[in-house]
Amino acid sequence: MTAEQYASLASVYEWLIPEPLLDPDWAVTAFSSVVDALPAGARVLDCACGTGELAVGLAARDFRVTATDASPEMIERTREQAAARGVAVEARVCRWEDLPAQGWQGAYDAVFCVGNSLAHAPGTARRRAALGSMAGVLADGGVLTITSRNWEAERAGGSRVETFDRLVRRNGIDGLVIYAWTIPDDWEARHDLEIAVALLLPDGEVRTTRERLEVWPFRHESLDDDLRAAGLTRVTSTWAPDADRYVITTARR
Repeated sequence: MTAEQYASLASVYEWLIPEPLLDPDWAVTAFSSVVDALPAGARVLDCACGTGELAVGLAARDFRVTATDASPEMIERTREQAAARGVAVEARVCRWEDLPAQGWQGAYDAVFCVGNSLAHAPGTARRRAALGSMAGVLADGGVLTITSRNWEAERAGGSRVETFDRLVRRNGIDGLVIYAWTIPDDWEARHDLEIAVALLLPDGEVRTTRERLEVWPFRHESLDDDLRAAGLTRVTSTWAPDADRYVITTARR
């Protein structure tokens, strides 16, 4: 993932994610099976942290939390959330490929890479390198948790425009969200997702924010292969043919 991605969408990110996930406490609860198994005071890395809800929620549980993202705008919003909640989160701009240079080898009991971010790694080799970087900062027996879209189902829909079927209200402002997918025939080719968020402001003005994201999808079996190549063993997976998204937990061998 490049620093340029999400530069614009960071300001309207809350219109793109389900409302419960905006609550840091609920964001943690979504991963309770992993979180509840961690020792008190565990070190946790939220990798590709977005606007920081999960990182802030973990810090509120008294874990020692580091949050990274390639987007400076996302990191700034994470810092703002941590300050507003009064919790300590070490937030820094860092791409996956830069994780080995941070001095964190074997430092973390758990790493989270959620929000479908892994598909921004450009192709199989870069995706495996990203997973290898995450595995490298895990302590022995540490757990990596990943969420992903069901890319088999997403590709089956082909190139298309999707408009949310209702307005999304955040902070008293309604927004209309539109996705435009460009789906090539080749799994390994770059796929494009253009997102537009049109905010209906109280004075009648419509302010639209848009950004084009680049993604490289993968089959769920391919992800299993990638995890093994990174020295990780799959522990659980919620993948199902009819699921929109799924969660995988892995452990460092």
